[in-house]
Amino acid sequence: MRLVADAVRGRSVNEALAILSLMPQLAARDVYKVVKSAAANAENNFEFDINDLYLHRIFVDEGPTLKRYKARSHGRVAPRLRRSSHITAVVQEKGAE
Repeated sequence: MRLVADAVRGRSVNEALAILSLMPQLAARDVYKVVKSAAANAENNFEFDINDLYLHRIFVDEGPTLKRYKARSHGRVAPRLRRSSHITAVVQEKGAE
């Protein structure tokens, strides 16, 4: 997921959404939703223009891990870790510091 976030960091929101919609990675779908939500929040809550927004910061942190086990040969078990992530996207207007 961090590879997908690195691909769109610093780009305009419209360009980032276009790139994410064409990426083959499964994580691109989740990052797309987060970026689109951040842009919608900036437009509705702060009255920014979507065309002037860019991804100022986007990062992925580790979320809780579900620990499960799968049966293996000779009566053994192997751990199966179901990892999750926390995605944070910060959008900002161009020229605003």
